[in-house]
This record gives sequence, C-alpha cells and structure tokens, in this order.
Amino acid sequence: MQKKTLLDGQKIQITIKRLCHQLIENHDDFANTVLIGIQPRGIFLADRIHQDLQQILKNKKILKGNLDITFFRDDFRRKDGLVTASSNSMDFIIEGKKVILIDDVLWTGRTIRAALDALLAYGRPEKVELLVLIDRRFSRHLPIEPDYIGHQVDSLNSQQVKVTWASEGSEDKVILISEPPLPK
Repeated sequence: MQKKTLLDGQKIQITIKRLCHQLIENHDDFANTVLIGIQPRGIFLADRIHQDLQQILKNKKILKGNLDITFFRDDFRRKDGLVTASSNSMDFIIEGKKVILIDDVLWTGRTIRAALDALLAYGRPEKVELLVLIDRRFSRHLPIEPDYIGHQVDSLNSQQVKVTWASEGSEDKVILISEPPLPK
C-alpha cells in the first residue's frame, strides 16, 4: 500500500482559513446563512470552519448543524448487517436561508444528493452551496460540483482519499492511498 500526503498540519489550517475568508466574501455576516456538516465525516470540517469563522467575525452567532443522510442514500439497503444512523443536530429551520453543505471529500456526488434530499425535512432553502476539503475530480456519478474547494486531486477509482482530524485523536492530515501495481 502506497501513501502520499496531500495536506497536513499547517497546510490544512491555511486551507481552512482561505475557505473561511471565501465564505465571508460571499455571505458577509451570515445573518441568513447556515452551515451544515454532513455526517459522519463532514462534521469535523464543519466544526473547524464554524470555529474559525466565529474567531474571525468576533463571536458572531453563526448557525451550524449536523445532518445524517444514512436513510437517504441509494445504497443503504445493500450493506450487510444493521445500518446505524448518526444523530441529526439541527435546532433550526432552513426555510428561506442560504445553506452551506460541508463534507470532507467529494467523490461521486451520491452523498451530496442524499444530503439534498435529507435537507428538505428542515424546510426549503433559498440557496444551497457545497464546501469540500478535497474534490476528487473526474469520478462523478452525478452532475454535482463544489462551490468552495480546499484542494483538488485527480485520482483513480481504485485509490482512496483519507482525511484524519486532530479532534478525533489523530492528526490533521489528508492522504492518498494506492494499492501497489500487481507484478507482471
């Protein structure tokens, strides 16, 4: 197994700050904008974005929630065993608001499609934007593109992008994992 580090420590922090400043340019004081992290992996990035935005905007109240999409996925019945859902943590309605969906890696677009379906339980937003730390281009199953991108990577379907966070007891790191080629 070959591993290549795409981002780590300082580079991740710089990337998150850049994304925050792009959000501020487009959403000013976040009066009509909410952040929503997609369970399970997007919530770590959403927490960091939310924390940094509050520091930059001097503790301005910015609404943030976590959205579980387990039963909205088109493949949840295909898994062996019981499917366990994460909990939603959204104590607000998104009716008429601008929503920024946040996930760590965008690959096929199927997770985002499920999130869009799940969002409707909380109202009809005015606009939905997508922020991702890693955009795996050229692998979409659906025509979904992010509005805010931390880093783009061209990868093969056989490769995996793994994001770890200091908040889960690891380190802030993004790695590209490849299986070694088979001997001829």
